[in-house]
Amino acid sequence: MSEVDMAVIKPEMMKSYIWLQTADGSIQQVEQEVAMFCPLICQEVIQKGMGSSKNYAISLPQRVNPAMLSLILDYCRFHQVPGSSNKERKSFDEKFIRMDTKRLCELTSAADSLQLKPLVDLTSRALARIIEGKTPEEIREIFHLPDDLTEEEKLEPLKNTTDDPRIRLLNRLYAKKRKELKEREKLKNVESEEERVDERSVDDLLQFINGGERDSKGTKSSKNKKKNQRKKDQLKDTCPIESIKTDKQV
Repeated sequence: MSEVDMAVIKPEMMKSYIWLQTADGSIQQVEQEVAMFCPLICQEVIQKGMGSSKNYAISLPQRVNPAMLSLILDYCRFHQVPGSSNKERKSFDEKFIRMDTKRLCELTSAADSLQLKPLVDLTSRALARIIEGKTPEEIREIFHLPDDLTEEEKLEPLKNTTDDPRIRLLNRLYAKKRKELKEREKLKNVESEEERVDERSVDDLLQFINGGERDSKGTKSSKNKKKNQRKKDQLKDTCPIESIKTDKQV
């Protein structure tokens, strides 16, 4: 290629590309500077030298299907370009997350598996707004979770073996709701104690009080009787001895 030909080549045509393979096995070529905005892809290129050709395509995590990869690359294309104002970025982000809950969940998982934290934070906040103020039943319906548990069981932490950001978000919310549930139960118990009123009549109360006094007097009288009886028994025991002493003296 002559120097004249090189001079007319546009900058876009000089871009470097890398190869990516999604979970379904399809392989596509992507602008390197865009793809490397994802930390996981960046590590694969720098540390392992992957992505340089179709034969060495970077295998993406299971949760990154072609549709999710396309969305993530759109996000990266905008945010990797310097010079955007905060207002422009905010406007882009607000429009970007306008999608149904199922798709938003899938995007959160895919972004998390690529270690793209800014996008994970963005989608997690969107999910948090969706489930804010919802009951456990409504939350489980949104995320298609089983609903055959008690209220306490529904708020138990979910197992998160794959470190799914949706589960992390739910567990944080459940921890908050468990605390609120305990506080409500505690308040109910206090109110229940306060509502316990003595419903006995005045006559019943007087009879109870007087009866208590009689019982008290009766107890004291019984103790005195027992004490006197012990003294009498002691005198009886000592009498024979005294009589023997008297006989000897005589």
